Amino acid sequence: MSDPGDRLPEDMLAVEISAPGGPEKLVPARRPIPGLGHGELLIRVGAAGVNRPDVMQRAGGYPAPPGASDIPGLEVAGSVVARGPGTQRYQVGDSVCALVTGGGYAEYCAAPEAQCLPHPEGYTDAEAGALPETFFTVWTNLFERGRLRAGERLMVHGGSSGIGTVAIQLATAMGVRVFATAGSPEKCAACRDLGAELAVNYRTEDFVAAVKTATGGEGVDVVLDMVGGEYVQRNLSCLRSEGRLVQIAFLGGAESTLNLAPVMLKRLMITGSTLRAQSVASKARIAAALEKEAWPLLSARTIAPVIDSSFPLAEAAKAHARMESSEHIGKILLFPKS
Repeated sequence: MSDPGDRLPEDMLAVEISAPGGPEKLVPARRPIPGLGHGELLIRVGAAGVNRPDVMQRAGGYPAPPGASDIPGLEVAGSVVARGPGTQRYQVGDSVCALVTGGGYAEYCAAPEAQCLPHPEGYTDAEAGALPETFFTVWTNLFERGRLRAGERLMVHGGSSGIGTVAIQLATAMGVRVFATAGSPEKCAACRDLGAELAVNYRTEDFVAAVKTATGGEGVDVVLDMVGGEYVQRNLSCLRSEGRLVQIAFLGGAESTLNLAPVMLKRLMITGSTLRAQSVASKARIAAALEKEAWPLLSARTIAPVIDSSFPLAEAAKAHARMESSEHIGKILLFPKS
């Protein structure tokens, strides 16, 4: 390490996955402070976000990519305490938030400098810790892969989730008409409060019929979906000509029987991506776009993270149980006690 800001401890509190399984498999442990490679920063973690991929990893369905930490956690915010060789932008003491491939559930986390962003103006670690994973995901999938533009229509499934709350706000701020689905009247109200002009309770309503009615039978330009399974064909029915279906997860199943006729007749595009395995260069490009386009909106409080709840780092199991209950609205955070 170079440029240490203060004397660092030899080890730290972290959360390990003791074995694939339920939330109880997340256990506190002592781990060595991460070493730094070329272009990496060491962050004293003030807040770490909890995300669905963490839950999948804990359950054994989403292993860490080669070279990544086995400690779960894909986003952190805090202060820089050491710099590796080749770092240029950030100095010891700077407040940053970062997208990482693992290691977030800990008191200290190493992150590529290129995947770090400064806190938006006036943001605490708690607020900044709720940003990276959702904003990187939404930006690259909606505005790059989905080519969403002002004046278009978007439907967001899971509108009250961490991803959904960001997608609704960011799209609305960009001049897009937003429709959402959620699983309760309370969650639908939250979606409308964030900017969705229509929020459909998927447990009691047919979202295809509701969206068609709201758009005069035309449908939407982009669907952002994390359900998959039997939703795929219904999503295609929601799209107007030249529409784009963007798949970012498949909580309802990875397989679907598909009628390709609507794809051909309406000239539709189906795309999707995962973020974790992408290169540092790819994530750096997304970070630069976010800093230019989204960070001014965050600093102005035109948009803001929605935080559902927070837990001490050692109680990560409770945070996962909260996420798996699907009762949350917005982000769930962990706070290390350094």
